[in-house]
Formats: sequence, C-alpha cells, structure tokens
Amino acid sequence: MVSLVARLVPGTKYILYYYNPSEAAAIVCIALFGISTMLHIFQLLRKRTWYFIPFIIGGLFETIGYVGRAISATQSPNWSTGPYICQSLLLLLAPALFAASIYMVLGRIIVLTDGEAHSPIRAKWLTKVFVTGDVISFLAQSAGGGMLARTSSSSGVKLGQNIITGGLGIQALFFGLFIVVAGIFNYRLRAVPSLRSQQLSVPWQSYLHVLYGASFLILVRSIFRIAEYVMGQHGYLLDHEIFLYIFDALLMFSAMVLFNVYHPSRIINKQALKNQGRDLEENDSGYTMADQVRVTPKY
Repeated sequence: MVSLVARLVPGTKYILYYYNPSEAAAIVCIALFGISTMLHIFQLLRKRTWYFIPFIIGGLFETIGYVGRAISATQSPNWSTGPYICQSLLLLLAPALFAASIYMVLGRIIVLTDGEAHSPIRAKWLTKVFVTGDVISFLAQSAGGGMLARTSSSSGVKLGQNIITGGLGIQALFFGLFIVVAGIFNYRLRAVPSLRSQQLSVPWQSYLHVLYGASFLILVRSIFRIAEYVMGQHGYLLDHEIFLYIFDALLMFSAMVLFNVYHPSRIINKQALKNQGRDLEENDSGYTMADQVRVTPKY
C-alpha cells in the first residue's frame, strides 16, 4: 500500500485518498454486502416485515459504496470525485439506516411481550425518540459529507469534519441510551415477567441479545469514525485503509449477517402475532413506518 500525503495548496488538486485503494478488498465487500442484502430482501418480502426496509436500504448503501471504492481503485492516482463522493457518503450513512430498523425491533418486542410497564420509555414514544435522534444524526453526517465533497479549502474540510463528528457523536449517544433502555427493560421483565412473556413460544429473549450485539457493533464503528475525524486529515486512521475494513466493513457486515441468521420475522410477523392471539393493525400511532404492530392481549 502506497501512502500519499494530501495537501490543500491553492491552485493545486486536492488528493482524495492517502493511499492506493485496494480493488480486491472493495470487490470482496461488494460481493459480501450484496449477497447479504439480497437475502434480506427475500426475507422481508417473504415475511412482510416492512419495518426492516431501512435496514435493506443501508445494505444497498454499503454495496453501492464499495462499488464506488472499486471504481476509485481503478483510477489511482488520478481519482475522479464522483466515485469518491459515492463511497464516502454511502459508507458513512449506512449504519444510521441499520439503526432505524433496530430501534423499531425493540419497540415491537416490548409490545409483543406486553412489557410496556417495564420500559423506561413508553412503547408509544420509544421508536419516535430513537428514530428522531437517528434522523438528526443522518442529516448532520449528510451535511458534513456534502461539505467535504464540495470544499476546496482547509477551513471547509475542518468544518465538514466537525459536522460529521457531531453527527456521529449523536449516533453514538443514542445507541448508548438505546442499549441502556433495552437492558433496563430486559432486567425488569426477567425480574417480574408479564403473563404474555411467559406464554410466548417464540425466543424473544434471544432477540434482545441479538439487538445488544448489533447495537454494540454499530456503536464501536461510530466511535472509530469519530476518532478518525477527530485525528484529522493526516491522522493515522485516515492514512491507512486497513482500519476502514476492520472497524467499518467487517463490523457492518457482521451486523447484517447477524440479522440474516436471526431475522426478526421469526418472532415478529403477522402470523406469529396471530398465533399468540393478537391483532395486527397498520399505522399504529406509536410507530412511524409501515406494517406497524398494535397488540391487544386476550386473556
């Protein structure tokens, strides 16, 4: 790997990468993320788990992002801005879309188990609160990424990086809070189980552990990205491509595969709710996306 020094000197071209991007690594990621995303699409259509649409969009972002990176690898060292912007923005934003679906899964588990009394945040507000934080993080990262794509000055680069860092900080904060809320709910429900949670035949407890695992992966990735931008243009993390694949690609692919194996449709879908004597209604006021679940216990 050849390290390149990027300098913002008036009248000269800004170097987009600090190394020669690996075409082979990008192609491997295209294949891996593409296969996982296609499987997620199949699982969504088969079980009609529409609340997982943001997750699939995130998978498409990852796949297309690495397509842009592969194109950049073929252009070294005369990179064009189009593929660079594509990979930079899409890889940056994909985890925010993963997060939206993860937040909605917890809300549905709370409703499924009749455990709202054990949640620090009412199920009606839980998804709204966390998705709102996710949207703010998404917009901040988008704005910062767009600024980096357009700027030609060191001050513009610094401002764009600061905005992205702020957006990532919001994402990490909400993920940390989410893990705390899920943990409190889990602890309380285990200590004082609801009648419905005892009657359920589906492994809802295991899926809470899946949420913890996926959330931890995204949280670590967000912390890595924060460190990357805090260290700045000539920081060690940005100067070495390997860290992108270890702390971003590997972690995000692991999160996608985790939900391929433990897809929420196994416990939260129309048929599962019917089997538990529940009613399924769309557009419940407690949620914000399609295929919303409202549960009415029948004792």
